[in-house]
Amino acid sequence: MKTPRRRAGDLRPLSFPVLIADIGGTNVRLAVLPEAHSPVRDFPTVQTSAFPDFASAAEATVLDATAIMPRSCLIAAAGPITGAHVKLTNADWEIDPVALCRQLNLDTVITFNDFEALALSLPYLHGEQLLQVGAGETVPRAPRVVIGPGTGLGVAVMVYGDKRYTPLAGEGGHVSLAPETDRDFQIWPHIDRLHGRISGETLLSGRGLARIYRAIARADGKDPWCTEGSEVTHALGYDDVIAAEAIDLFLTYLGRMAGDLALVTLAKGGVYIGGGIVPRLADRIASSGFRAAFEAKAPHAAIMRDIPTYLITEPKPAVSGMASFATLPERFALDLSERRFGPNGLVP
Repeated sequence: MKTPRRRAGDLRPLSFPVLIADIGGTNVRLAVLPEAHSPVRDFPTVQTSAFPDFASAAEATVLDATAIMPRSCLIAAAGPITGAHVKLTNADWEIDPVALCRQLNLDTVITFNDFEALALSLPYLHGEQLLQVGAGETVPRAPRVVIGPGTGLGVAVMVYGDKRYTPLAGEGGHVSLAPETDRDFQIWPHIDRLHGRISGETLLSGRGLARIYRAIARADGKDPWCTEGSEVTHALGYDDVIAAEAIDLFLTYLGRMAGDLALVTLAKGGVYIGGGIVPRLADRIASSGFRAAFEAKAPHAAIMRDIPTYLITEPKPAVSGMASFATLPERFALDLSERRFGPNGLVP
């Protein structure tokens, strides 16, 4: 009897238990998958700035708190995944997978872009893990897009083909964002530019929300005092009209950019909103300009009305996505040729 031939791109199973880490510019979300198909064991979320490196965070938060000793590690990092050294875009950490194998006595470390890992969860999110905003119905196995404002702005796409899912990571958060309405043209000259540009991340991030607030205040001849996104949301409690407009415009611009991404990919599987900011604004997104801006894509408004948009309410979607990958890697088609490491270097 012949052994079935592996298809190109087939992924070898991991050794269990698997340590799973979603590393952002602000927070590190950690979990352990003891064995395939078992429940994920969660551990406390910790601040990136509280530790000098990932190994220290993993030892203090996971390894010192359990007798489970991981054999593999899946890491989602907020930055480009290129070669044996991963530098976070919005934090000082640099991850060396080979050194990490030796430090934590691991057989394997695989690295993902953080939104690539989040995209892994999209086919499996359902029910209370999602909040639909507006109309539209998901077309099974059609392309899906995820966009998420947080410390930065992440974007990824999930496509289906040859009976497998493929996440496509990129740096879509850095595409340019342009004014459209009369109010936009009043505000735009007052926006503090990032790297000389106004990109998606310039406005659709924590600091971006504060940039919108300051630009509104300057355009209206008022004194801007908010310097962080958290201060803008806090100002809502004091009936700050600038804060209220800033948050509505933030959600409107998010809808505008999400709609552009949906057009690029014809994302009839839906557009999903992740990241750390918008879930805290869940009570405002339905009444904001988000969905109207998403659909306002003439001459294709009719297409856009049929594409659903969802707010991800699952607290650790990237962890959930990597757990799905660890359990059934054959469901996914990924090129890990430069991203799978052992204690002696790259694993082919």
